[in-house]
Amino acid sequence: QVQMVESGGGLVQAGGSLRLSCEVSGLSVEVNDMGWFRQAPGKEREGISCLSFTGRTVYVESVKGRFTISRDNTENTLSLQMNSLKPEDTAMYYCAPAVCTLGSPISPRDFFTWGQGTQVTVSL
Repeated sequence: QVQMVESGGGLVQAGGSLRLSCEVSGLSVEVNDMGWFRQAPGKEREGISCLSFTGRTVYVESVKGRFTISRDNTENTLSLQMNSLKPEDTAMYYCAPAVCTLGSPISPRDFFTWGQGTQVTVSL
Protein backbone atom coordinates (compact mmCIF):
# COMPACT_ATOMS: atom_id res chain seq x y z
CA GLN A 1 0.00 0.00 0.00
CA VAL A 2 1.39 3.37 -1.05
CA GLN A 3 1.40 5.99 1.67
CA MET A 4 2.70 9.53 1.83
CA VAL A 5 3.21 11.63 4.96
CA GLU A 6 3.82 15.31 4.30
CA SER A 7 5.40 17.70 6.79
CA GLY A 8 7.18 21.02 7.02
CA GLY A 9 4.36 23.43 6.39
CA GLY A 10 3.61 26.41 8.54
CA LEU A 11 2.92 30.12 8.70
CA VAL A 12 5.50 32.35 7.08
CA GLN A 13 5.68 35.96 5.97
CA ALA A 14 5.83 36.84 2.31
CA GLY A 15 9.37 36.51 1.05
CA GLY A 16 10.16 33.75 3.49
CA SER A 17 11.07 30.12 2.93
CA LEU A 18 9.84 26.69 3.90
CA ARG A 19 11.03 23.19 3.15
CA LEU A 20 8.41 20.51 2.75
CA SER A 21 9.19 16.85 3.17
CA CYS A 22 7.27 13.76 2.18
CA GLU A 23 7.96 10.33 3.61
CA VAL A 24 6.91 7.67 1.14
CA SER A 25 6.24 4.01 1.85
CA GLY A 26 5.13 1.20 -0.41
CA LEU A 27 6.83 2.76 -3.43
CA SER A 28 10.38 3.75 -4.29
CA VAL A 29 10.91 7.43 -5.15
CA GLU A 30 14.05 6.39 -6.97
CA VAL A 31 12.20 4.52 -9.71
CA ASN A 32 8.93 6.42 -9.85
CA ASP A 33 7.99 9.87 -11.03
CA MET A 34 6.87 11.92 -8.05
CA GLY A 35 5.20 15.27 -7.73
CA TRP A 36 4.04 18.00 -5.43
CA PHE A 37 0.48 19.21 -5.62
CA ARG A 38 -1.40 21.94 -3.82
CA GLN A 39 -4.97 22.90 -3.20
CA ALA A 40 -5.99 26.40 -2.22
CA PRO A 41 -9.37 27.10 -0.62
CA GLY A 42 -12.11 27.01 -3.21
CA LYS A 43 -9.78 25.77 -5.94
CA GLU A 44 -8.98 22.45 -7.49
CA ARG A 45 -5.81 20.59 -6.62
CA GLU A 46 -3.01 21.40 -9.06
CA GLY A 47 0.33 19.84 -9.77
CA ILE A 48 3.14 22.36 -9.29
CA SER A 49 6.32 20.37 -9.60
CA CYS A 50 7.49 16.88 -10.41
CA LEU A 51 10.67 14.85 -10.53
CA SER A 52 10.96 11.95 -12.92
CA PHE A 53 12.84 8.78 -12.04
CA THR A 54 15.42 9.89 -14.64
CA GLY A 55 16.00 13.12 -12.73
CA ARG A 56 14.03 15.47 -14.96
CA THR A 57 12.30 18.29 -13.09
CA VAL A 58 9.20 20.15 -14.17
CA TYR A 59 7.71 23.28 -12.60
CA VAL A 60 4.63 25.28 -13.35
CA GLU A 61 5.31 28.90 -14.24
CA SER A 62 3.95 30.25 -10.98
CA VAL A 63 6.67 28.53 -8.92
CA LYS A 64 9.51 28.33 -11.41
CA GLY A 65 12.69 29.88 -10.05
CA ARG A 66 11.35 29.88 -6.48
CA PHE A 67 10.70 26.20 -5.71
CA THR A 68 13.10 23.28 -5.99
CA ILE A 69 12.06 19.64 -5.92
CA SER A 70 14.45 16.92 -4.82
CA ARG A 71 14.50 13.41 -3.47
CA ASP A 72 16.56 11.30 -1.10
CA ASN A 73 16.71 7.77 -2.42
CA THR A 74 18.18 6.40 0.79
CA GLU A 75 15.48 7.88 2.99
CA ASN A 76 12.81 7.41 0.30
CA THR A 77 11.63 10.96 0.72
CA LEU A 78 10.62 13.79 -1.57
CA SER A 79 11.27 17.41 -0.69
CA LEU A 80 10.20 20.83 -1.90
CA GLN A 81 12.30 23.86 -1.05
CA MET A 82 10.12 26.94 -1.33
CA ASN A 83 11.74 30.37 -1.41
CA SER A 84 10.38 33.86 -1.97
CA LEU A 85 6.95 32.72 -0.84
CA LYS A 86 3.93 34.75 -1.84
CA PRO A 87 0.43 34.95 -0.32
CA GLU A 88 -0.89 33.15 -3.40
CA ASP A 89 1.22 30.11 -2.41
CA THR A 90 -1.12 29.59 0.53
CA ALA A 91 -2.57 26.09 0.16
CA MET A 92 -2.52 22.55 1.43
CA TYR A 93 0.44 20.75 -0.11
CA TYR A 94 0.58 17.08 -1.01
CA CYS A 95 3.09 14.77 -2.58
CA ALA A 96 2.10 11.88 -4.78
CA PRO A 97 3.21 9.57 -7.55
CA ALA A 98 2.86 11.61 -10.70
CA VAL A 99 2.94 11.64 -14.45
CA CYS A 100 5.91 13.90 -15.10
CA THR A 101 6.30 14.80 -18.75
CA LEU A 102 7.69 18.02 -20.21
CA GLY A 103 4.99 20.02 -21.89
CA SER A 104 2.12 18.25 -20.14
CA PRO A 105 0.25 19.10 -16.96
CA ILE A 106 1.62 17.47 -13.83
CA SER A 107 -0.99 14.90 -12.93
CA PRO A 108 -1.32 12.31 -10.18
CA ARG A 109 -1.22 8.59 -10.81
CA ASP A 110 -4.32 6.63 -9.93
CA PHE A 111 -3.15 3.87 -7.63
CA PHE A 112 -2.84 5.64 -4.29
CA THR A 113 -4.76 7.50 -1.62
CA TRP A 114 -3.83 11.08 -0.90
CA GLY A 115 -2.02 11.80 2.35
CA GLN A 116 -3.19 14.39 4.84
CA GLY A 117 -1.03 17.09 3.34
CA THR A 118 0.75 19.94 5.05
CA GLN A 119 -0.65 23.46 5.28
CA VAL A 120 1.35 26.40 4.02
CA THR A 121 0.11 29.86 4.89
CA VAL A 122 1.90 32.95 3.63
CA SER A 123 1.00 36.27 5.19
CA LEU A 124 1.64 39.76 3.89
